[in-house]
Amino acid sequence: MSGRWVVHLPVAASDLLAAQRLARVVARWASVLPPADPGETTVSAEDEQGVRHRVFCDLRLPTGGRCLLRADHDGDCARRLGGGRR
Repeated sequence: MSGRWVVHLPVAASDLLAAQRLARVVARWASVLPPADPGETTVSAEDEQGVRHRVFCDLRLPTGGRCLLRADHDGDCARRLGGGRR
């Protein structure tokens, strides 16, 4: 066993985009907690929990951090909204 546990927090959202927006807000808020790993946040339909959709891009940046923009974003990666380099 890896010693890593995952917390699943079900919420109600009207569609995939609304679920991803809510997940981004919750993940960014939770990032103040040291054990949180917002880059790995995914969402799934309640009846298809094995089909997960990424919330963040999460590519590694040259500066060492990870991109925190939405998955499949246009343009350069960034650590925060407003721009950066891929």
